[in-house]
Amino acid sequence: MRVSRAQADANREAVINVASRLFRENGFDGIGLKDLMKGAGLTQGGFYKQFKSKDDLAALASRRAMESATRRWSSVAASSPDSLRAVIDLYLSADHRGEMGDGCPLVALGSDAARQSTEVRTPFQDGIRAHLQVLAELLPDQAKPEAKDKAMVILSLMVGAVTLSRIMTDADMSDRLLAVAANEVKRLAELKGE
Repeated sequence: MRVSRAQADANREAVINVASRLFRENGFDGIGLKDLMKGAGLTQGGFYKQFKSKDDLAALASRRAMESATRRWSSVAASSPDSLRAVIDLYLSADHRGEMGDGCPLVALGSDAARQSTEVRTPFQDGIRAHLQVLAELLPDQAKPEAKDKAMVILSLMVGAVTLSRIMTDADMSDRLLAVAANEVKRLAELKGE
């Protein structure tokens, strides 16, 4: 049975969305094409009609995940009177730590992405730039030349803290790590009050 162009496009989008989540849950090499397609409610046979390769899908899914994460930061920032604090509190939270499939792709896939092709790493680089731009724009001293450098330090600390907190088996220590990181990020950002 032939599929309409509109249905083929919808299927492709479904596969990209599912892959975005499943890659974050399992890593790029932790899930095969059969299970990716099954997760989208499709058969493996249609994969190569939609994508050139698994790397092609990984690049598209990574871009989708990074864009979603950047939009989430922007949305949280726009809906709060204390934008930077809201982003910090969202990111360095126990809830985010537990969002394996929907959380930050830098945390879920960062070390895995570093071993992938340029095609797969490029969306991460673009996403890092977008995250840095959001952070720099939210900093109280955004007009200063060092705001971009400060944003780099803050992003590195936040991603590292969530990554380490996910590794920990001691829940109290994991929570403490997130809290200490949040306090330090706020100090670096020169946010007033707690």
